[in-house]
Amino acid sequence: MAEEIRAPLAGRIAAVLVSEGEAVEQGEELLLLEALKMESSLNAPADGTVRDIRVRPGQSVEADAVLLVLE
Repeated sequence: MAEEIRAPLAGRIAAVLVSEGEAVEQGEELLLLEALKMESSLNAPADGTVRDIRVRPGQSVEADAVLLVLE
């Protein structure tokens, strides 16, 4: 089952720490989001494989935007 990782708030993608096809474990850092002058890491909610990365470093995103998809 696919799981979408969404932006908790509007900000800028500081880093993408995984690549498509990569296996990840629950709690592993996937992305860094810069918002309100702070960096927040977005972590994998469960074990899975990165199916689709929809953002790139430096890109601005809105709150609730889909950043990547795990399956």
